Amino acid sequence: MNFRNLLIPFALLFAFATFCCAQNTDLARTLKAMDQQAAAFRNAQADFVWDQYTKVVDEHDLQQGTIYFRRAGKGELEMAAHINPPTPKFVLFSNGLVKLYEPGLDRVTEYNAGKNKSEFESFLVLGFGGSGQDLQKQFDVKYAGAENVMGVNAAKLVLTPKSQKIQNMFAQIILWIDPAKGISVQQQFITADGDYRLAKYSNIVLNDPKLSDDPFKLKTTSKTTTVRPQG
Repeated sequence: MNFRNLLIPFALLFAFATFCCAQNTDLARTLKAMDQQAAAFRNAQADFVWDQYTKVVDEHDLQQGTIYFRRAGKGELEMAAHINPPTPKFVLFSNGLVKLYEPGLDRVTEYNAGKNKSEFESFLVLGFGGSGQDLQKQFDVKYAGAENVMGVNAAKLVLTPKSQKIQNMFAQIILWIDPAKGISVQQQFITADGDYRLAKYSNIVLNDPKLSDDPFKLKTTSKTTTVRPQG
């Protein structure tokens, strides 16, 4: 065998090992940035665009608004999302309850997260206050390179749920993490059926000492009705 030909497999093996090593380094660096952000996290707010895609009818439903997160008493997570007109809605998660207020109907629909509270919270903090260590406990995490997202050279992480319960909801989750801040600038939740929700975040503000309680209050009226679906 020609000596030069003999070297080719070793050169390819070395290149592959170098590539994998670089990937592992980038993944470790990204997860470390998330750990640092989680340790310092108090609150966050951002503008969002949500694209809910339904594959069977090939349809996109776009929603825009502002989302807020904060660590409340005893480390409890609270989230509020204000969805803009033409169909304004307000979503609040606090004390294990999810409340959806629809001003047009003047109605609050209330869901008790119950036994699913921990899973619900884990989805909320993906890339917003969640640590890299916790991420690896719940998902197989793969670094899929860097990708430009709205001017940020984001680290793309592909998550495969370890739990069958979570797999039944989402077959795969993709996070685009700003490596300088340790937070997500884009997320995609993909179901086994091919449906997905793609969320883009901009104008992100972290740990604002002036963030008030106001965003975490539903602006209901004296005539607002509340419904609590069963099951």
